[in-house]
Amino acid sequence: MTLRKVNISILIVAVVIFLLVLHHNFLGLSDFLKRELSDSNPLGLQPIDFIPAVPQRLADERNDKEISVVIAASDERLGGAIAAMNSIYRHTRSNVVFHIVTLNDTVDHLRLWLSNTALKNLRYRILDFDPRVLEGKVQVDPQKADTLKPLTFARFYLPNLVPHAEKAIYVDDDIIVQDDILELYNTPLKPGHAAAFSDDCDSTTNKVAVRVAGNQYNYIGFLDYKKETIRKLAMKANTCSFNPGVFVANLTEWKLQNITKQLEKWMALNVAEELYSRTLSGSITTPPLLIVFYKQHSSIDPMWNVRHLGSSAGKRYSPQFVKAAKLLHWNGHFKPWGRTASYAEVWEKWYVPDPTGKFSLIRRHSEAYEAK
Repeated sequence: MTLRKVNISILIVAVVIFLLVLHHNFLGLSDFLKRELSDSNPLGLQPIDFIPAVPQRLADERNDKEISVVIAASDERLGGAIAAMNSIYRHTRSNVVFHIVTLNDTVDHLRLWLSNTALKNLRYRILDFDPRVLEGKVQVDPQKADTLKPLTFARFYLPNLVPHAEKAIYVDDDIIVQDDILELYNTPLKPGHAAAFSDDCDSTTNKVAVRVAGNQYNYIGFLDYKKETIRKLAMKANTCSFNPGVFVANLTEWKLQNITKQLEKWMALNVAEELYSRTLSGSITTPPLLIVFYKQHSSIDPMWNVRHLGSSAGKRYSPQFVKAAKLLHWNGHFKPWGRTASYAEVWEKWYVPDPTGKFSLIRRHSEAYEAK
């Protein structure tokens, strides 16, 4: 009887010790998680908001595949990012998490837009981008300081934006998705390739788009081949360029190859030597990407980046082709929230009005979007 009491006492003590150890570990884990969400990223990328769970009803309707989508959202173009995210969300049953990169003065506006509209069920994380990370890497003309858009460089820092993901999609804010983003996410990347882009001279673009004069589809259109630093790279000037507004990234490979550091190196060299083409009409983010990924990138289906919709006010694609496209991209000067963009009515279907009234569309008369 005495021995039995001793055994029970020992068991009780063991259980108490186990519970104390478990409690201590739980507190340690809790503190760790708090630090993970509150510590500033060394690159100035600070998590602001994170919606960790989908309502159960929606979770039952969607599959468990989590897809990380990175998008930049500046205040003057916030309506574009909203429409892009809405189109992605409405076309998939996958568990999409949006990593929205913005500047500090846009955070409150963005949060209100997401929480007080039909987008309230989106899973998202807001990241504050610190422009100081670009110091010494971007050449700023004092006369045109306002034209520098820091957020356009967010795509260079993908592993810092989504540190725990193995793969991610980056999209510009002037796009609309018309198919399941899971298909784009599942784009196969060749061994050793950190990203997949859509080449500017792919067969679909050649068949449908009206080509314009110049070298906008070749490396020589983006880089100054008169500079010795460029010539030493032995890159063929007529190599087909690619569009960096939509791409899939293998973040494991990106980190292994230190892609971000490579991009920063060429940015800094351009500040010192002016390596970019003087006739460059596109984004200044393209040249360093072309150098780093020269013959070292995979390809996405060109229907996942049907672009140049913003290159002119006219319609360069047929209504049938636009309807068949999986992703529409209004790269260029004519944006769909402006006055004269082609097929702006397609974009408007996915636009969610700003509850604050700060962002308003410039209404226009346009042809109906119907395949005849």
